Amino acid sequence: MRQSIRCAAFCVLSVLSYPLFASGVTFEDLARHLEFSEVKLSPDGRHIAATTVVKDKPLLALLDLDTKKGAMVTPREGNQIIHFWWAGDNRVIYTEGTKVSGWDRPFSTGEIFATNADGTNPKLLFGYHAGTRAHGEVVSTLRNDPRHILISVSPWDTGAEGAFSDLNLLDVNDGSMRPVGKAPLRSAIFAADNHGVARFAEGYDSHAYPVVYYREGEGKPWTLLFQGTTERSVPWAMDFNRDDSKVYMSCQAAGKVEALCLWDVATQTMGEPVWSSATVEMRRLIYSLDGMDAVGVYSDPGAPTAEAFVAGSDAMKVIGLLSRSMPGESIRIVSSSRDGSKAIVLAFSSMDPGTFYLWDNTTGKATALLQRASWIKPSQMAAMQPIEFKARDGLTIHGYLSMPPGKEEAKHLPLVMFIHGGPFGIRDYWEYDPTVQALATHGYAVLQVNYRGSGGYGDRFMHAGYNEWGGKMQDDVTDATQWAIEQGITSPGHVCIFGGSYGGYAALEGVMKEPDLYRCAIGYVGVYDLPLMLSRGDGSESTVARNFWRSRLGNDAQDLAARSPVNQTERLKASVMLIAGGKDERVPPVHADHMRAALDKRGVAYEWLYKPDEGHGFYDEKNNAELFQRVTQFLDRHIGTGGSVAAGSP
Repeated sequence: MRQSIRCAAFCVLSVLSYPLFASGVTFEDLARHLEFSEVKLSPDGRHIAATTVVKDKPLLALLDLDTKKGAMVTPREGNQIIHFWWAGDNRVIYTEGTKVSGWDRPFSTGEIFATNADGTNPKLLFGYHAGTRAHGEVVSTLRNDPRHILISVSPWDTGAEGAFSDLNLLDVNDGSMRPVGKAPLRSAIFAADNHGVARFAEGYDSHAYPVVYYREGEGKPWTLLFQGTTERSVPWAMDFNRDDSKVYMSCQAAGKVEALCLWDVATQTMGEPVWSSATVEMRRLIYSLDGMDAVGVYSDPGAPTAEAFVAGSDAMKVIGLLSRSMPGESIRIVSSSRDGSKAIVLAFSSMDPGTFYLWDNTTGKATALLQRASWIKPSQMAAMQPIEFKARDGLTIHGYLSMPPGKEEAKHLPLVMFIHGGPFGIRDYWEYDPTVQALATHGYAVLQVNYRGSGGYGDRFMHAGYNEWGGKMQDDVTDATQWAIEQGITSPGHVCIFGGSYGGYAALEGVMKEPDLYRCAIGYVGVYDLPLMLSRGDGSESTVARNFWRSRLGNDAQDLAARSPVNQTERLKASVMLIAGGKDERVPPVHADHMRAALDKRGVAYEWLYKPDEGHGFYDEKNNAELFQRVTQFLDRHIGTGGSVAAGSP
């Protein structure tokens, strides 16, 4: 079934059908952007919209499922489609993004566009080129009002404190607006009810404390509902139920990492949990096929899991049926029609970027529509296996191990510790990862670690990483490396450590703190001078961002300097590679410059990969292909590939 999937109905749009490679895995293929990123069904189930790439040109593809006629919407030159929504049966709303200094993905221009389902009547509704010097964000479509959407509007110049957004109803045909409120806090995120009224405003105050505001309806005053601290989280409003009488909220339950509760609108009280987990947080809600009620939860204890809290729901039946018919694939409902008769379903795995299917609830059948990356052959990819171990203080740490294809049972392979960035609230998932595949298909075992401070395992686990850069967070990575050696996955002297952003810090700090454990380190857009974090980069111009880092990184300049790789080079024994982007504003290249200067001062040779037009992580396909090649060549020189190495060999 999986091998026969082609582009189905979308072939009428002349989308290129790239041939699968005959043998081997090329870095160029792994570096390519997804051909189809998102697919959404119109409310009446008659049309599909999808973000796609044709001949390196990003487009919004539109298709009539009945007539098989389609159209392509082209963003402004140099831009890409960032997000899109169906506002009624015949109108698509979308936002564009452009490559902005410091960001590894296109950054929203703040403009809002619309087009009909057949590509006619295109219009710029809001933004600079429509005469408004402000940034717009779509908050919600209106289920019973296809002519309007709810947007938030923020001024361009927000200053160090951030901006109080205005709420407006935007006409999707002529771009006219009607004000409907103002945010009670700066940089707020809104949650709207089923009538498109923003009822919750959530975010962080100037102390970087989480806060939630609530109002009873349009024109009603905002009141502070929940106030947290650095160590105490608050319930987050996720969505309203079918009749707006209750709100699904994250909540706490004894002995649980996270729970989902129903908050009663009339009494403003929290009910008992409808779902909870002792191991992981929820990732997203599962909705009934008509989209009006939550019926379950997606979470990621290892591989993605779908759990029901409403028995016998139509959505859970679809997930169960497709999971049984496609073993090894994770099933996610991503869009559905208003009446629940049709749905778009994504099937994916750690070896498979995924395929979108059209589910017909009346026939009980799924039709393959689009492969996200048709040139990737899952059988040639490495499988990702969930692992767990105990850190030295007894804390359970989770992660993922990817072995080279065909060597799943091999021992004593060269190992790359691949450390994720963030660090707080971010985690690795069981999913297709091009960088992991570039390493594993080249012969390396790859171990990813969700060290303390990572997201997904509850507030206590995340808070355990606060002020632990170079401390217990680093010890977790060390313990994971030792675990891999003890398991016989690799051998001493055949391990390198690689990471981006915080992961770049962990890579360089790892070889400073444990000079005999790693043969080499690769720092990718990494943080190497911790005091600079408070003055240069990652939102240091923002009061909230500065307070965030002071509370979670530390505020003692002397201590931060002592935990900075730039000041520990006398301990260095490993070989080093540094990768930087010249337009990185989150972690400015001055960090890499300081690291290079420290290495130069000691006369230590290092490899350098610098792209002046890239930001915080490379985006250009050619640059990513070169990155994969240079990284694996560097690894080859220091720990080698091509099979297992003798246990205990130097």
